[in-house]
Amino acid sequence: MKYINNTDFTHAKKAKIGVLLTNLGTPDAPTTGALRRYLKEFLSDPRVVEVPRVIWWFVLNLIILTFRPSRSAAAYKTVWTEEGSPLLIHTKRKTEKVRAALTEKYGEDVVVEFAMRYGNPSVDSMIDSMLKQGVTKLVVLPLYPQYSATTTASTFDAVSKALTKRRAIPELRFIKNYHDFTPYIDALADKIQQHWDKHGRADKLVLSYHGIPKRYLTNGDMYHCECYKTSRLVAEKLGLNQEEYMTTFQSRFGREEWLKPYTDHTLQELPSQGVKSLQVVCPGFSADCLETIEEIGEENRDYFLEAGGERFEYIEALNSDQSHIDALTALLDNHLGGWQLDNDVENRVTRAKQFGAES
Repeated sequence: MKYINNTDFTHAKKAKIGVLLTNLGTPDAPTTGALRRYLKEFLSDPRVVEVPRVIWWFVLNLIILTFRPSRSAAAYKTVWTEEGSPLLIHTKRKTEKVRAALTEKYGEDVVVEFAMRYGNPSVDSMIDSMLKQGVTKLVVLPLYPQYSATTTASTFDAVSKALTKRRAIPELRFIKNYHDFTPYIDALADKIQQHWDKHGRADKLVLSYHGIPKRYLTNGDMYHCECYKTSRLVAEKLGLNQEEYMTTFQSRFGREEWLKPYTDHTLQELPSQGVKSLQVVCPGFSADCLETIEEIGEENRDYFLEAGGERFEYIEALNSDQSHIDALTALLDNHLGGWQLDNDVENRVTRAKQFGAES
């Protein structure tokens, strides 16, 4: 096996700490071809779809990738901007603000970048770039507050794969979750309260999370429990009783049973239960994307209004709000603690020359 060498390495290079924020990903363009490439990478991940590979190959390549890309491209076109997809834009802005905050505290010894689990910039390419910049210690923060094997563990797989083939690897810290991290809960509660201050409260607050197959829960995935804990902590912060809010799960795919209650079914049923006004927030999404803007803000809004609802409001994700940046920075501070860099460059170069190595 050949390992990737760092051809830019010199013993005189200053060591740095790296912070890599990761998000799910986005197609390069709202086109059928771009969606086919993106969906193939995403849905080929065995962490995402736990189906025997031979069977899934035929389903994915002969059915899903034949029909779904064009429909998905049409949906993406409704949310696409001149700067690209909302997820990419918000992740970039978030990274810039976190970089500024950490640079102010730690100086130029910190390198802060972002990568996408699927699509571009890839985890592999960004880790390569960071190592070339002198990163010897790396913190990875997947922007999924609630842990799931389908998202967080898949990101760990990508990071591990990227490092496995390299000669020199950095010291690694991987942040598993932050579903109950107080600054994150405070940021969510503040976002909702600000919306209430401006628009007033609705009959009910729905906290909608991306769903996963129920089978994953029964096999030990802790996502379901962490979603409910986030909802409970936010409700407690806002002073809500159990009748004033509920947790639901959106974005089902395929025919098997997923986590319930389903967001779309719930929104269709609530008007008949006397709920005429509704506000929906998506705590599991660190940035607005197709699933929040189009699926919740448009599709599920229509379900609720067509069923007899009278008022529907989607409360935006935390995105690059300062409260969110403060929460992420505090979380990273916790994991950066105690790390020291070996930047005795002169001594390092001297030792290298003793063995005939170039500086």
